[in-house]
Amino acid sequence: MAAASSSDSDCGRAESAQLFPSSPSNEASSKWLDAHYDPVANIHTFSSCLALADLHGDGEYKLVVGDLGPGGQHPRLKVLKGPTVLTESPLPALPAAAATFLMEQHEPRTPALALASGPCVYVYKNLRPYFKFSLPQLPPNPLEQDLWNQAKEDRIDPLTLKEMLEGIREKAEVPLSVQSLRFLQLELREMEAFVSQHKSKSIKRQTVITTMTTLKKNLADEDAVSCLVLGTENKELLVLDPEAFIILAKMSLPSVPVFLDVSGQFDVEFRLAAACRNGNIYILRRDSKRPKYCIELSAQPVGLVRVHKVLVVGSTQDSLHGFTHKGKKLWTVQMPAAILTMNLLEQHSRGLQAVMAGLANGEVRIYRDKTLLNVIRTPDAVTSLCFGRYGREDNTLIMTTRGGGLIIKILKRTAVFVEGGGEAGPPPAQALKLNVPRKTRLYVDQTLREREAGTAMHRTFQTDLYLLRLRTARAYVQALESSLNPVSVTAREPLKLHAVDWRDSDGYGTRKKTVCFSNCGQPGG
Repeated sequence: MAAASSSDSDCGRAESAQLFPSSPSNEASSKWLDAHYDPVANIHTFSSCLALADLHGDGEYKLVVGDLGPGGQHPRLKVLKGPTVLTESPLPALPAAAATFLMEQHEPRTPALALASGPCVYVYKNLRPYFKFSLPQLPPNPLEQDLWNQAKEDRIDPLTLKEMLEGIREKAEVPLSVQSLRFLQLELREMEAFVSQHKSKSIKRQTVITTMTTLKKNLADEDAVSCLVLGTENKELLVLDPEAFIILAKMSLPSVPVFLDVSGQFDVEFRLAAACRNGNIYILRRDSKRPKYCIELSAQPVGLVRVHKVLVVGSTQDSLHGFTHKGKKLWTVQMPAAILTMNLLEQHSRGLQAVMAGLANGEVRIYRDKTLLNVIRTPDAVTSLCFGRYGREDNTLIMTTRGGGLIIKILKRTAVFVEGGGEAGPPPAQALKLNVPRKTRLYVDQTLREREAGTAMHRTFQTDLYLLRLRTARAYVQALESSLNPVSVTAREPLKLHAVDWRDSDGYGTRKKTVCFSNCGQPGG
């Protein structure tokens, strides 16, 4: 059985070597194999829009990419097998996140693909459109509705409509609809035609999805059914049923969520962490409609990753912070450059979980807690990271660069991450000179005396300590025998001391103070 498994693994590695034409490595001692590098792959995306999954149930894991397109134009959904693009389809709006999840327990158990784009979640099965979930519409601004009704009846001109809509946008708490926002962007000559075309349409206010992740439904198994968790521009978190795609739970946040991390199961107990645009991280539990804990950051978050029970947050101050789920800060690590992206590295064969951080100087740093494990240097700054099974290789690192390049590396089977493996030599703090005062003559003489007469000094100390204990015991016995202090001899007969003031019977108001001793342990004492 072990031989068969080893043979399969070797075949998978040989197949991966054929699938990814290897390029010469600069460092023979590197923990990574250079599988593929294409500087003109034309892939522009973020870590949240990358996902690895066996989409066809054939054991061949594909890479799903929500591509923003060059300059944010022409977004597309791409599916890659190795370095080759299998399928490519246009998207109606920029993608916000991509995730794969199991919708049901029926065979064959192929995962579905969910892509969040604009106000919708597009669900694919076997790379074919399966379902489209749209966020519920929000009630429009009543003042905005009234203005468009007047425009419909030709009671106000387009210029007056623009001025009044601008006033509403500056003061009203309810945002304007997309129709009004588009109208405000038009030139004066284009307004009349726009009003004539849209004045008969009803006002619709639609929010959009900002982030998305998955949450196990009732089992913690890797192949268990999962729910979709959505963060919206309307400062809400929605949990969707994986089969009926109805909203199972709705939670409110003080700000717009941009990064999500969940743990647990929806039907049992789960904990949800949401990093928001106001620079705070909010922790929610299963039965809480509002945040239970709040982590206040000193800068905006750029990434959120959970490593075991620690929340690792990257900030715009070029630093990584570790927090507990109750908001206690555990550690802080300063980066040599700005953090562009973050993701989780999980090596199941060795039980390793670490955080990967792509920096603006072209480095990818791997940390376990605050310990640096490895540094990968790339030709261009990395904007997205994804680690997992790709093709038939278990430990594959996929990176896309700022210029649209694609880098694929495979972790060697013999690679072991050790603490401090990313840096050679002593830590930088060791080079700092301490302000140590000069040694005086008295200090030097005392040190020499302690070295020469250390045994005699210790014996003298012990003798004095025993004498002190003996004198204390003698004083205690003498106090008991002469009744100098109100101390009880035994614990069963405690002594109670209290003062009583009483007035004499002669009526002249003479006060006398009497100290009474009563033996509280005996009746009638």
